[in-house]
Amino acid sequence: MFEVGFSELCMVALVALLVIGPERLPKVARLAGFWLGKTRAMVANVKAEISAELQAEEMRQLFQEQVALQELKTIQDELNGVTQTAKASLETLHHDEPTKPHDNEQA
Repeated sequence: MFEVGFSELCMVALVALLVIGPERLPKVARLAGFWLGKTRAMVANVKAEISAELQAEEMRQLFQEQVALQELKTIQDELNGVTQTAKASLETLHHDEPTKPHDNEQA
């Protein structure tokens, strides 16, 4: 996150030692560590919640796509049934009707 080198860290420690003093420095360091840990835990928790919410949204989208695909499959099956019925009817009509001579052939 922050690119802090060893020299910068030593400078911060030296300034903290001068400003806070040697008596209070360990207590302040523990308190800073405590709050840093709390902050990291909170950030990790927020990341996990965001990830879970994104995953839930992705699942909702996949479900909606599946529903749409199922509807299309149902429509396709219905159309195939109608097509088969129409083909069967046409074949029945084609085989049942006798062929009639054309007017041109009778003359």
